Amino acid sequence: MNTLKGLLLAGGTGSRLRPLTYTGAKQLIPVANRPILFYAIDAMVAAGITDIGVIIGDTGEEVQDALGEGSQFDCHFTFIPQSAPLGLAHAVKVARNFLSDSPFLMFLGDNLLRGGLTRLVDRFRQGDFAASILLTEVDNPEHFGVAVVDHGRVIHLIEKPQNPPSKLALVGAYCFTPLIHQAIERLKPSWRGEYEITDAIQGLLDADLPVDATLVEGWWKDTGRPEDVLEANRLVLEDIQTAVHGEVDNDSRIEGRVVIQKGAQIWRSTIRGPVSIASGAKVEDSYVGPYTSIGPGVHIIHTEIENSVVLSDSHIIDVSERIDQSLVGRGVIVQGIRSRPRAVHLILGDQSRIDL
Repeated sequence: MNTLKGLLLAGGTGSRLRPLTYTGAKQLIPVANRPILFYAIDAMVAAGITDIGVIIGDTGEEVQDALGEGSQFDCHFTFIPQSAPLGLAHAVKVARNFLSDSPFLMFLGDNLLRGGLTRLVDRFRQGDFAASILLTEVDNPEHFGVAVVDHGRVIHLIEKPQNPPSKLALVGAYCFTPLIHQAIERLKPSWRGEYEITDAIQGLLDADLPVDATLVEGWWKDTGRPEDVLEANRLVLEDIQTAVHGEVDNDSRIEGRVVIQKGAQIWRSTIRGPVSIASGAKVEDSYVGPYTSIGPGVHIIHTEIENSVVLSDSHIIDVSERIDQSLVGRGVIVQGIRSRPRAVHLILGDQSRIDL
């Protein structure tokens, strides 16, 4: 089979992650202090795919600035604007000139895979399939595209079924031959106004073309909601190894697996891993507990925090209660009130959520 090209989708609006995504691309939200999109690229390159088209939308300039031309990932990027998020099959359609007649892997840039993409790609390369899809068993299949599989071959697909015929969900990684373009040309928009890739794959099945299925090894996470980002952060932090390159004074304690990047400062604090603390962060007289990522330029002072992600340049100071299960955006100021009478003073953007 010819060398596979890659198609990486980084154009979604991230509506379920608002208000964070009002000011940035959802695929660039970090887990373990690294943008989610970077993990997707690593997985594609590890599977031998180095010529990658990147679908971009309204946040395209930010994505291009973060990725560059590709040398930092040992690959090459071609950026492909999508005028509107009209579905995965529409993304393939707008990338047709880039894809030409090459087989390709399509991967969603806000998905994380512990087991990578190599098994999926290798099976596709070695087999004689029109397409190959990655599946995992989920508890809520009605929220996904669902596959019916018989002896490793897909026999039917349906998008977000009310009565799911199985618990095997498509997880955002697909290998295709150029035959998929003909199937996409025949599509009509679905009930939600999008061109569904599941309908295109069903078109291949209706034409008696073989579609292979590979099951996820390890874990898979769609990071479309705040709670998913926190869970992905926990999963990625499980794999870190201790690397302390920042400044830690003698009055601080480092416990468990902790990454402290060069330029970070830890004073009179306890850091209990797994934890990632980025360059330029400062932790003073505080406790940072397990499964927490502290971004660059963040200040944590007289505060306890765990199971959380704090993005760059935010300051959390003098908070009397422990912060838990929280996703804090960029440049946020959280200031506790130590004097009495205490009051809560809030300035919140549209669709914000705060639990007090």
